[in-house]
Amino acid sequence: MLLSLFIHLSTPSRCLPIKTCKRCCQYSTGRNVHKRDTPVLLKNALTFSRSGGHGGKQKYIRLNSSQKRCFSSECDEVGHHHDHGEVRVRFAPSPTGLPPDESPRGGGQYGPYLQSQRLSLYSQAADSLLQTGKAYHCFCSQQRLELLKREALRSGQTPRYDNRCRHLRPDQVEEKLDQKVPHVIRFRLESGVESFNDLVFGWNRHEVAQVEGDPVVMKADGFPTYHLANVVDDHLMKVSHVLRGSEWLISTSKHLLLYRALGWKPPVFGHLPLLLNRDGSKLSKRQGDIYIQSFQRSGALPEALLDITTHCGSGFNSNRVGRKMEELIAEFNPSKITTHSALLDLDKLPEFNKIHLQQRIDDAVQRDWLVRDLQGRIQEVYGTQVQDQDVLQPDYITRVLHLRKGHISSVSDLVSSEYSYLWVRPSFSDQQMAALSSETQHIATLVIRLMEGLKGGEELTVDQLSVQLKTLAKKTSNTKYRDVMKIIRLALSGLQQGPSVAEMMVSLGPSEITHRFNRVLLQH
Repeated sequence: MLLSLFIHLSTPSRCLPIKTCKRCCQYSTGRNVHKRDTPVLLKNALTFSRSGGHGGKQKYIRLNSSQKRCFSSECDEVGHHHDHGEVRVRFAPSPTGLPPDESPRGGGQYGPYLQSQRLSLYSQAADSLLQTGKAYHCFCSQQRLELLKREALRSGQTPRYDNRCRHLRPDQVEEKLDQKVPHVIRFRLESGVESFNDLVFGWNRHEVAQVEGDPVVMKADGFPTYHLANVVDDHLMKVSHVLRGSEWLISTSKHLLLYRALGWKPPVFGHLPLLLNRDGSKLSKRQGDIYIQSFQRSGALPEALLDITTHCGSGFNSNRVGRKMEELIAEFNPSKITTHSALLDLDKLPEFNKIHLQQRIDDAVQRDWLVRDLQGRIQEVYGTQVQDQDVLQPDYITRVLHLRKGHISSVSDLVSSEYSYLWVRPSFSDQQMAALSSETQHIATLVIRLMEGLKGGEELTVDQLSVQLKTLAKKTSNTKYRDVMKIIRLALSGLQQGPSVAEMMVSLGPSEITHRFNRVLLQH
């Protein structure tokens, strides 16, 4: 879902930028009453299992409401009737990676937070529905339900429960309960659904009773389905706003009927457009490559993921690559959220990552994080092959990052075979050298002298070396400049292509360059 655009994986705080209602605080949703956006801190989370399975968790997020902010499309259009108490927003299903303030681990005042520990609360709600005739026991076997489904599909109809057990007499129900016949509890759908004003999709109304059978709210194992659990939890946890994927839009009328049947006031709903694969298929947790850990292993930066997600989505006046969290917060406009799904083209992620990587390299604090990350990757990939531990020093790695800035898409690129020469001394044969020139020893001597001729503490620069290498090549008898560069590249990296020779030399430094060309002399 596009709500993942609010997730910032590298910092502990999370912000959802919302303009407050002008009647509350002189700001408005989607209106420029004041030239100031009010970022609202997302707090209070509790995860929710969409299937309502065993041990499911619910994730809620409370927006800091110290100024009694109102986040509702209904504030001006249909009357200012929402309570101005604490604003608590639930994201559901929970966006992976968002750390909760209220959870089974962290606790909170609205617990317990494990679904398995809230069964009595769901049971009480189900009993209330049974007592008022809003729900009933259903004893239909799984085999019968499967036959109904097959028959509907065979006749080209949408499968739905036929509400058979809705019409059982009380004595029939009691008899089956006494016989301990397995059963579920179904909610009795009614016609006359009220319209609701969705924060994104506007006014909506779905006569679910005309197209669906009565839904199960309590399963035979005593666990609730999502339909009942989300209503009970949101009510008891005082959730004021629910933001969830647009696939739940059609179910909202069903949930509103449940709220009405239980005598509870529903929250404000906002159904956000989905985030889809480039081919239009649904993004799924079952795709191993969309897990955060997978992106971390590949070197993808959190801000790059955030950027590409917001770039393909909506909610902003304009799109540009390279925006940071603070800029996204400042530019976000809820009124710009569209109703159509967004296509996530992860093939473009390397380009986004390259830009954000440059920004990190230029920032001293963020660069330190990159250095530590790269140190770990070097040791993991090359281990004991690293002959000189100086390549793990922060100064050396920092120099490499600055030189490769703008050329690499992630730090993981730097531990590929293309850049192994930076960490491991290369190997090459006499035959490889001899094939390039008969003056390899002379050239090696010239390079060593060039390094020795540097003034004490003088740092190499690419521009300086580019000039000096041209002068060096002129000191050979019968070797062209192009072949001189090939010899130096081979001695430095064992490769025939890569960054410029001058950049390779600046990366490695005078001491390592000298060491590698002494090896050239010793091989003959």
